Amino acid sequence: MHPSRIPVGPRRVEIRQIFYSEETRRQLDPSFIPLDNCGQRPDWREYWPIRTYLQNHTLDENTLYGFFSPKFGQKTKLNSAAVHDFIAFVPRDVDVIGFSPFFDQSAVFLNAFEQAATNHAGIWPVFEQAVALVAPGVNPHGAVMDSRQIIFCNYFVATAAFWRRWLAVNEVLFAVAEGGTSSLARLLNGTVPYGNDFVPAKVFMQERVVSLVLLSERHWRVRHFDPLRLPMSPSIASPYTADLLLLDALKTAAIEHGSQNYLKMFEQVRNTLAETARRANGK
Repeated sequence: MHPSRIPVGPRRVEIRQIFYSEETRRQLDPSFIPLDNCGQRPDWREYWPIRTYLQNHTLDENTLYGFFSPKFGQKTKLNSAAVHDFIAFVPRDVDVIGFSPFFDQSAVFLNAFEQAATNHAGIWPVFEQAVALVAPGVNPHGAVMDSRQIIFCNYFVATAAFWRRWLAVNEVLFAVAEGGTSSLARLLNGTVPYGNDFVPAKVFMQERVVSLVLLSERHWRVRHFDPLRLPMSPSIASPYTADLLLLDALKTAAIEHGSQNYLKMFEQVRNTLAETARRANGK
């Protein structure tokens, strides 16, 4: 971009919050922009309205965009004012701003795929084939992600350039799933456990595309709202903040220095934490 055309001043921020019923519409933060997903491909969850918006609008290069689920306030305990206040102090050259809760889930697991596989039985074959297709250099079993890459629930705000890249990766998987004939299509469209329900596996793969892009394309600049100020999950590891910080730091060191020694220590600390947490819970 020619220097004289580089945008100056604060960036505009447009955050849309998705609703898919009258009940979820009532949950929306009044300062976010409502995005209607009533009756529109519930099998794709939030991806469908985000996809529809991105494909039907020309994004402004000087605007940050976000698309939050109706549970954003419940999961993060943040309102729109807190989100906008944080964004206002983020440097202009940042591409992605994360508001990801559940730091315990980010820290305890090697990456976002391992975290999902632990919570959704039978999903590993989906990740193995999907990642091989869209990021062939990444091993979902061994890739190391720290809190700089892991974002849950699509709770991020980003530049037009990042959203275009995010959409391009997701569209490869979307085309496969909609084609419905390959083994990967069957895996993506098949269901996996989610609490007391079953949800298409493609939803959980789609939610991990942001982390996959940040892992495999290191040029994207990222800032995160302090995860320790956001809620943890109900896991037995969540009370052990110091151990969680150490686990995350060990993954960061492994990424930066490429040494297996940090990952060996990560496993030791994680095993000790798991044993301590189980004893404390009488297990």
